[in-house]
Amino acid sequence: MHVDLNADVGELADPAADATLLPWLTSANIACGMHAGTPDLMRRTLRLAAQCGVAAGAHPGFPDREGFGRRAVSITAAEVAVLVRDQVATLAALAAAEGVRLHHVKPHGALYHLASADAA
Repeated sequence: MHVDLNADVGELADPAADATLLPWLTSANIACGMHAGTPDLMRRTLRLAAQCGVAAGAHPGFPDREGFGRRAVSITAAEVAVLVRDQVATLAALAAAEGVRLHHVKPHGALYHLASADAA
């Protein structure tokens, strides 16, 4: 039996929290810079995930740092596609530079809830 222990990481400016959590995980959703995170934090989190043997995934969200990506946003399906594509591409480029292969994508907060309610 296999259980995937997963958590959202790369969302806090203090990487010590992720360093404590990542060794216990099998996969991690790394914030892609819109709701939280920065390119430097994404790099450090990717590196740490790799060191811990944790599968790294992209965690795209709405550009809403103030609301932490948890507020509903009026957006078209085409705009969502661009938003997600750009965030995943940013993390993928950083991952490639760190020698990390991205494993999955898990939307964050309000984007996740929108996807569950609106198939488009």
